[in-house]
Amino acid sequence: MRIMIVLSLLLNIAVLLPVCYGIMTDAAWARESYGEATAARGILLSIYIAIALVSLGLLFRREPNMVAALILVQIVYKLTTPFTVGTIANPVVASNLLIAVFHSITLFLIYRRSKL
Repeated sequence: MRIMIVLSLLLNIAVLLPVCYGIMTDAAWARESYGEATAARGILLSIYIAIALVSLGLLFRREPNMVAALILVQIVYKLTTPFTVGTIANPVVASNLLIAVFHSITLFLIYRRSKL
């Protein structure tokens, strides 16, 4: 369980650092994936920054219940993106689904450990 917690947190950081940078710098790939710079994209950037910062903090204070809460919210929003975006062809949607699977394994292991 501990290694999966670390891997899930590192995955968040590894994915979100370049994504946040791309959105902040209005990179062409970010415009293509997230749309033009709008207030909504700025709000999404804020959420991504929050997830990255919380993930970083949890690397230093690995509280399984806090990690579980973070990744549960991520799993829910990632699994709903195909419905809100209307496709799985978007690279953000596709990567969200893959990350949700990974985080689901971590969440299952945290839950199983808490039941012992």
